[in-house]
Amino acid sequence: MIGREDQKANDLFFTCSLIDYIARKTKNKRVDVVDALGKDLVFKIYDLADVYHCDNIDRVSEDFIEEAGIAEGTFDNVGNARYAIPSHWDIGKVYKRLILGISREKGMDVVDALFAAYHSFVSDLIDDYNSSFYYEVPQNILNAFLYNEVE
Repeated sequence: MIGREDQKANDLFFTCSLIDYIARKTKNKRVDVVDALGKDLVFKIYDLADVYHCDNIDRVSEDFIEEAGIAEGTFDNVGNARYAIPSHWDIGKVYKRLILGISREKGMDVVDALFAAYHSFVSDLIDDYNSSFYYEVPQNILNAFLYNEVE
């Protein structure tokens, strides 16, 4: 391990942050971006994150938007926010922690856990910037996923 966290955890952080960046840029739900990218491109991003993070995220996002054919949507949680808006890096961290927890608790591969996270009701809660759910304690977010309810 170099730095404060495992390299693959950092790669997952970048992957989730890029997903959020693409979703904001194209006004799509995060799950729609994940589905458009598909497992192969998500794995590619995750696998090569240490390379991609050295480049401009706007340019990297454009490449994946084009490659996946992601069209402009109508979901604008940033524009609809009434309060301070978390950055794509902030949300990437929330998803990274959730996905690592799912992977650990369910014994799933990280990419499979990523798809499970973004396809859960928890994703809609995280992406509602008018609520406080996205800055809940990471264990509470994981528990909501695991037990299919919010405490």
